[in-house]
Amino acid sequence: MQPFPHHYAVLANAATDGEVELASAGLASLASAAPVEFDGPGDRWSPETLLVAAIADCFVLTFRAIARASKLEWTRLACEVHGTLDRAAGVTRFTGFAVRARLALPAGGNEATGKRLLEKAEKGCLVTNSLAAPVALATEVSVG
Repeated sequence: MQPFPHHYAVLANAATDGEVELASAGLASLASAAPVEFDGPGDRWSPETLLVAAIADCFVLTFRAIARASKLEWTRLACEVHGTLDRAAGVTRFTGFAVRARLALPAGGNEATGKRLLEKAEKGCLVTNSLAAPVALATEVSVG
């Protein structure tokens, strides 16, 4: 890992209507639009879905690193995140996130260790650590 601080830059290009093109050096561009809840087309990533996706992605990548460092053998991790957007104190914002992590371990795996490392990943996720809204984690570990 490179020393801190790390810096990330994204450029958003848009006209008066239509999608927003998101670009970052070295990455493929991504089309974004308002979600259907804000009268968007509903067929593109939106800022809201990108934020929720960032939580899921960060959780999985954090777990990978922790599992590798802990030498945990695992076969699959599915992470589903639901975000709630609401009005609170006159401001529209995310008021909570529910993270459901389903971890599959090979035969002979230790469920308690899997659960402990999932919880450690939730605490170590830099995206959720950067958000003001509470994050609730539910885990499920299967062996074999």
